[in-house]
Amino acid sequence: MSQPTVEPLRSLTARLVDRIALSNPLASAEAVAASRIGLIDFLACAIAGAGDPALAILLATLPPAPGDAVLIRREGRTDAFTAALANGHAGHALDFDDVHASVRGHPSTVILPALLAAVPDSDADAKDFLAAYIVGVETMARLGLGLGSRHYEIGFHATATLGTIGAAAAAARLRRLDAGRIAVALGLAATQSAGLRLQFGSDAKPLHAGLAARAGLTAALLAERGFGGAANFLDGPVGFFSCFAAGAERPERVLDGWGEPWQIVSPGLILKEFAFCTAAHCAAEAILGLIADHDIDPRRIERVTATFPPGGDAALVVRAPDDGIAGRFSVEYVIATALLRRDLGLAHFGAVPVPDDVRTLAARVERRHDETAPRMSNDPATRFTDVTIRFDDGHTLSRRIDRIRGVQDPAAKFADATGSAAHLAGVPALVTAMESRSDLLGLLESLGRESRPR
Repeated sequence: MSQPTVEPLRSLTARLVDRIALSNPLASAEAVAASRIGLIDFLACAIAGAGDPALAILLATLPPAPGDAVLIRREGRTDAFTAALANGHAGHALDFDDVHASVRGHPSTVILPALLAAVPDSDADAKDFLAAYIVGVETMARLGLGLGSRHYEIGFHATATLGTIGAAAAAARLRRLDAGRIAVALGLAATQSAGLRLQFGSDAKPLHAGLAARAGLTAALLAERGFGGAANFLDGPVGFFSCFAAGAERPERVLDGWGEPWQIVSPGLILKEFAFCTAAHCAAEAILGLIADHDIDPRRIERVTATFPPGGDAALVVRAPDDGIAGRFSVEYVIATALLRRDLGLAHFGAVPVPDDVRTLAARVERRHDETAPRMSNDPATRFTDVTIRFDDGHTLSRRIDRIRGVQDPAAKFADATGSAAHLAGVPALVTAMESRSDLLGLLESLGRESRPR
């Protein structure tokens, strides 16, 4: 008697490809609404960041070629690869763009530039665009969950390493690649995954986002045209997890609960209130709250202590910055600036030298770790900062923040980023309502006109 034939278990990559190609994010009104909000927030950040001096160097070094893609805040059109690179860099230039706990990084500034660049040479409409964005975030986030915490802790920048794959998944979805070509696109993206946290506080950090957006788009377009590559990037002894997870991989988390709810909904995108590293946001909220509630004289401060969970300040790689750009990755600078200026606006986090009084007070800020707390991981519930100010008479003030509040509605952020550019005033309303291809092309037309944010 013959034995029944048992179909071998399909690879993890193949099952992920099915989710990318076949899932229906448009069935979730919450996911679609979240994608519209995320797009508005990204555009605010990219419009403000398009004036970054490092971006001018990048474009001068890698001159654009002719094409139909849009460079945000610049007249004319360019090739898709330059657009993805430049718009990704612009979106991350101010470190003002959204973050996602499952990624432990910034998804929109990688995924959306790749999608915007892929639109002109496609027949995609606005709904296709939003669906691809949701799927790209889901892919990037679930790979982040599958990698575990060690990937980030040993020095990789997840925005860059996972961003290539998230961008490729989104672009492949937008361009309706079949399963075989999506698998190749993911593998081509994974083989380009790169980015180290040692670059935090330098021009190279936003470059990571641009390179990842370009790499993901390149992977999808190569696969679409029949370029070959490995079709099982997640599987086997030399697969992505084997090489990048440092032994902490949990591959079951890639597919378990896919889209139920969508990662863009829960845990969702955190829209940043401040233009500096998310790891300092709890400290910023705590110190601003203390300032609002108490008459604090900075001259009487003896010491400020910021207490994190173990690993909670891993991204804050700068302790004594020379300028506001490096200050984006210094909790010492953030706290001192808040205490002395009563403000943490954009002006303090650009290429401006650190004032002497800020430098002096920042030297009185110390970091500690609560070793009894769970180690900071991808779970946002493990993120907290406890700030204590000790004065010269011995009394103290303390405040603990356990969860970043973020921005709930990016409309005000967008208005601030665009200044008086009248042609951009209608963009949030357009994004909130867009459905057709003409709506999507109208958005691109608005973004590609020169403007000068204040």
